[in-house]
Amino acid sequence: MTNTAPMPWDRPAPEREGLPSAWSLFPEDLAALGCPGSALETFKRLHRPWTWRDGAPDLGSGIRRWLEGVADLRLPRLAERQPSSDGSTKLALELADGKRIEAVHMPRKVRNPRVTYCISSQVGCAMGCTFCATGSMGILRNLQPGEILGQVLALMSALGPDRGHELTLVFMGMGEPLHNLDHLHRAIRLMCHPAGLGLGKNRITVSTSGLVSGIEKLAKLEPRPLLALSLNATTDESRSRTMPVNRVWNLARLRRALDDWGPKRGEKFCFEYVLIAGENDTEADAQRLADWLGDLRSGHNLNLIPMNEHAASAFREPGEDRVQQFAEWLKARGCFVTVRRSRGRDVQGACGQLVKGR
Repeated sequence: MTNTAPMPWDRPAPEREGLPSAWSLFPEDLAALGCPGSALETFKRLHRPWTWRDGAPDLGSGIRRWLEGVADLRLPRLAERQPSSDGSTKLALELADGKRIEAVHMPRKVRNPRVTYCISSQVGCAMGCTFCATGSMGILRNLQPGEILGQVLALMSALGPDRGHELTLVFMGMGEPLHNLDHLHRAIRLMCHPAGLGLGKNRITVSTSGLVSGIEKLAKLEPRPLLALSLNATTDESRSRTMPVNRVWNLARLRRALDDWGPKRGEKFCFEYVLIAGENDTEADAQRLADWLGDLRSGHNLNLIPMNEHAASAFREPGEDRVQQFAEWLKARGCFVTVRRSRGRDVQGACGQLVKGR
């Protein structure tokens, strides 16, 4: 399937002007800019929030004055906090230009406690998925690498955890991450740097609506994060109606991109399927979904997500009986299925509900 009409994601998103963020610079960048003293030590002080004082890096007056002359030292500001009854917290973060994005802080009660952050990659989104509140905003601009990383540092400083090894990141907030791939991957490289947060690449998941050109580029990059795919339909007619990206890269083309990705040892795909009442929740849909997954159906994760309703969409969540029935249909066809209960629903912080901008 090919659509020759230009699509919003074919054009680069607008960028923020001004000095580069101090948090977008590697030690070698700091050295090249003339960092007084040790560039590596300065990088460590910037990127390790457990060493900060009063919510800011302990840099020393000389380094701070120098940095303020060559870079932007402002982190996203935590402007709003909305705690959910399930223990998660939705946060609005204000950027240096006044625009706002949203992130979600999700502690998990497991044997070795970890915290998952759902973070954003853009202000708004160009993809136009009809069931997603962020898609109703359109695209305002890309986040710079330092702003992407800045979300993580600001949340760690204010809410924890204390160390990078206790953290899991999912790029499932505002924006299509692969529409901002260059900035996204620089931020990932910075977060994986051993002198900074030291995150393992398998602690980072990037979710896409199916931007095949970005999937193919990301597949060749290192460090390569885990990939999540928001699928949400089992026919091209249905998917094109709710997800415009399918008009350019249809289901067959998307499946070939996954084959070309070639999961390495320790990697699993995550398939996200938002269940929408009367739209994609029949037994025929379950059969087509299992067929499309093919040899991926048992070794990878399929998350069923009952739609999180919001004012920007007329679609509705299916009843619990239908959710469970759909899961059983898939299990009977050999799929590894989890029904995902989105956290933060009561504060509009669940999947598909994040919307801010200004």
